[in-house]
Amino acid sequence: MTLPWHRSPTMPVAVLLAVAPALAVAQFRAMALAVTVALVLAVVTHRRVRGAWPWPRMGRPAWLAVALLGWCGVAMIWSPEPVRALQTIGGLAALLGLALMTARALAEEAAPRRLAFALAGGLALGLALAAADHASGNWLRLAVRGFPDMPAISFGLKPAVSLMVLLLPLVLAVPMAWALRGLLVAAGLAVALWLPADSAKIAALAGVAAAGLAMVLPRAVPRLAALGFAAFSLAAPLVFAFGLSQAPSLEPLPRSAAHRILIWDFVVDRIAEKPLLGWGMESSRAIPGGSENFAPETLVEYGLTSPEARHWFGVPAARRLPLHTHNAALQIWLELGLVGALLGAALGAAALLAAGASPAGFGMAVSAVVTWQLSFGVWQPWWVASVLLAAVVAGMLRKA
Repeated sequence: MTLPWHRSPTMPVAVLLAVAPALAVAQFRAMALAVTVALVLAVVTHRRVRGAWPWPRMGRPAWLAVALLGWCGVAMIWSPEPVRALQTIGGLAALLGLALMTARALAEEAAPRRLAFALAGGLALGLALAAADHASGNWLRLAVRGFPDMPAISFGLKPAVSLMVLLLPLVLAVPMAWALRGLLVAAGLAVALWLPADSAKIAALAGVAAAGLAMVLPRAVPRLAALGFAAFSLAAPLVFAFGLSQAPSLEPLPRSAAHRILIWDFVVDRIAEKPLLGWGMESSRAIPGGSENFAPETLVEYGLTSPEARHWFGVPAARRLPLHTHNAALQIWLELGLVGALLGAALGAAALLAAGASPAGFGMAVSAVVTWQLSFGVWQPWWVASVLLAAVVAGMLRKA
């Protein structure tokens, strides 16, 4: 049954979809609060209108997510950051519960078209703002911050673009003309490829390509992706160790890419020290030696011998492990050990299989996986909130 707009649990989620990309352009960290508020309003509206709470239907991905959070709670015992770990686990558990309850509430209302058109309109607005901000020398984002002296502010668009390319494959499920869908997807790809965000570029291309492949081979592609994800997640330390041993000189690479590779080299060695249980939940910020710069012999080993490279890797920001590993599989291995890696691999594989119910949802899931493996920390609240929002919307769009 479709409820009137003002009494509908769909309304707060649709409003958020309409403004989220633009909000992320202005200040991406606001996404955690915005998603939380929208999900709470959806659940409360359902309770007020229906007279009952929308208790979630727990599928395999949901149970595996609960199991992973449970192991995070255990790994908090030996974490060097127990307070931060507790806060992170509590926040993630709340987001997961709200997302599952919202999915149930929206499913009972069955009004996917509202979400679909809010998604398309919000993406169009967000892409236009991101392009205008980049073309104007980031005037919009500087204005939001009071015009501070921020020479590297252009790279701050990466989170906003990552959010938009996460949502971009879902456009394929919007019930409008294929020409309009194709135009919006093409615009999203063009903006992602234009802006300075390499991981977002890869995620955009991977998400759209995955959706296209799933249209052609709807059963085989999600299964192969789930198998590949699980295998990579479990073998990640060995894969990285072998790949790093064969790495050519990093001198020609952008410094941020070279830095990421050196981080992985450091992390692989730390994983080898505590492979079974890991260093503890949220320990990436406190790994011994992580706050130091790379030794000169490490730079020589990777061919970073130019004066410019030595200067770049000598600044405080070029630490051996700044906040997180920039790879989800390695971060889970580092913090949660083999047990966490098994649960993470199972969760990711189950999520990819579940998303494979629709090509658009599968493309969204692949985009999320690629971004997690190249960019943000596993537990970053704004990114986890964004992925959960996208998953809720993907589930509804299958009915559009």
